Amino acid sequence: MYNKDSIKDMQKRVDDFISQFEEGYFSPLSMLARFTEEIGELAREVNHTYGEKPKKVSEEENSIEAELGDLLFVLVSFANAERINLVEAFDQTMSKIETRDKNRWTMKNNGGSISEKN
Repeated sequence: MYNKDSIKDMQKRVDDFISQFEEGYFSPLSMLARFTEEIGELAREVNHTYGEKPKKVSEEENSIEAELGDLLFVLVSFANAERINLVEAFDQTMSKIETRDKNRWTMKNNGGSISEKN
């Protein structure tokens, strides 16, 4: 099970930071543009790591982890700006997926999950 308080804490931490500034949250279209930019940066890192396009010597060091962190920040900002509770949104989505996709793939015999490995 995941810690719902962690997600709430993330949303509060982002809101506390952004609320310090007069400008506040970006508009929905700007948020979507930022989200798209971050997806592109993540794609670039994945391509450098797993694809056939190595980084140029002049390119900055970066990581998939850093890009996922940037993407998470923008996602949380977008949710906050739209007053969306990510815990509720995630629970609704997981209920849908766990019902719709429960027989879609072949189950593992050991039932191992990422959380058990970490």
